[in-house]
Amino acid sequence: MKISRDNVLDILKIAFNEDLKGKDHSSIACIDKDKIGHAKLISKENGMIAGLQLAEWIFEYNDSKLKLLKLKKDGDYVKKGDTILEVSGNLLSILRSERIVLNFMQRMSAIATKTSSFVKIINNKKTKLLDTRKTTPGNRIIEKWAVNIGGGVNHRFGLYDMILIKDNHIDFCGGVKNAINKCKNYIDQKKLDIKLVIEARNLSEVKQIINLGGINRIILDNFTIGKTKKALILINKKFEVESSGNINIKNITNYADCGVDYISVGALTHSINNFDLSLISSYKI
Repeated sequence: MKISRDNVLDILKIAFNEDLKGKDHSSIACIDKDKIGHAKLISKENGMIAGLQLAEWIFEYNDSKLKLLKLKKDGDYVKKGDTILEVSGNLLSILRSERIVLNFMQRMSAIATKTSSFVKIINNKKTKLLDTRKTTPGNRIIEKWAVNIGGGVNHRFGLYDMILIKDNHIDFCGGVKNAINKCKNYIDQKKLDIKLVIEARNLSEVKQIINLGGINRIILDNFTIGKTKKALILINKKFEVESSGNINIKNITNYADCGVDYISVGALTHSINNFDLSLISSYKI
């Protein structure tokens, strides 16, 4: 995923408007408007840091005169007590940016750290770790960016860039055959250049999907290890295969060892405890 400042500009506008609405009354009341300050971003735990590029854009968006020194880069492993970056300039500008930088970087670093831990455990160049759409509304691009930094791969970004036939679509259509045919016709009629992916709930559905063909990937939804192996024999490398559902740090290696192409894990983004960071400010007398 390539991210530019323009990709996140709307998010930054919302973040600053939400927090400031133009004024930081507490700081304005206590600090002279021309006071020059300095701050250090300190890691308070071990893990992977993420969001440094975003932090640079946040400081720049708030005050282009702030000077930033990045001592680490996105994807670096840091230890408790490490200094991540330093920023200097107008103290009011630094304080206005502080919480927004921390909120984004703490979440991004947590996601990157968790993603990295899964990738390391897979230890398999064939199987790629995918995220999901289980993200914070409005912050999907930020959270999927963090997954990339941690070594993961992005699944579809939204409902618009892939057709993914899930169990409810299959049931509404009256079965696998109708669902696939309807979606193939839709793609043809709309002249879309998007992938067609379908979930299978059991081996019977896997067989139906193979016989029908015309899809890009089969998702084995909540399959056991034994059934995953059987499904892979049936599919015989004709389609990409993804494992999904109830996969965690304890069992992901077993699924990867089966030989699936992808494993999707919603917990990369939906079950995160923020990474502990602190921005310590000082000023010149």
